[in-house]
Amino acid sequence: MSDKVFPTLLIILDVCAAIVYACAGDCRRAIYWMAAAILTTTVTY
Repeated sequence: MSDKVFPTLLIILDVCAAIVYACAGDCRRAIYWMAAAILTTTVTY
């Protein structure tokens, strides 16, 4: 379990960045950060 702490934090930060950019109206960066979160989730779990 301890080997997945950093990737989990990275996923949370990616999703938070996507939310911030989506609220600011920057769809390209929101999609980028959401894709990064999905990719990290897929590779980690």
